[in-house]
Amino acid sequence: MKTMSMRNRLLPLLGGMTLLLWLSAVPGWAGLEEGIQAHKNRDYATAAREWLPLAQQGDARAQFLLGTLYAQGYGVPQDYGAAAQWFRQAAEQGHVGAQYNLGVRYHEGRGVPRDPSQAAEWLRRAAQQGFARAQYNLGVLYANGDGVPRDVSQAAQWFRRAADQEDPKA
Repeated sequence: MKTMSMRNRLLPLLGGMTLLLWLSAVPGWAGLEEGIQAHKNRDYATAAREWLPLAQQGDARAQFLLGTLYAQGYGVPQDYGAAAQWFRQAAEQGHVGAQYNLGVRYHEGRGVPRDPSQAAEWLRRAAQQGFARAQYNLGVLYANGDGVPRDVSQAAQWFRRAADQEDPKA
């Protein structure tokens, strides 16, 4: 009887300890949240310090967030090349915001050589995931024949998709 009582008391404790160990083992769980909180507090240097090791370990969210800091020069020196590199790493893992930002970088030639076809490729990836701004920008590329063949029908389709999500420009 005492064995069952002791066992019943230990199981919840062990379960809680297991959960804590699991959460601490999940890559980037703690550092990402601390970085987000630091960012909210406009402590961008701390956010960068929290996200850098996660980004280096391959965390797409941290790579994207670090890219935004480099793009704006918040907490780190403004470096469009570094921003583009972090965006690329996250974009290649399917991060929609990074795909959009990388597409914009290629369109503007900011941190990478201007390459309209690369811009269209990355914007298309984000647009296909339902990202309204990417859908609108891809529509603009089709309307202007910038990096893609000029195709007003394709442009209208992408504008419609963005408008359906209430994108104000679309």
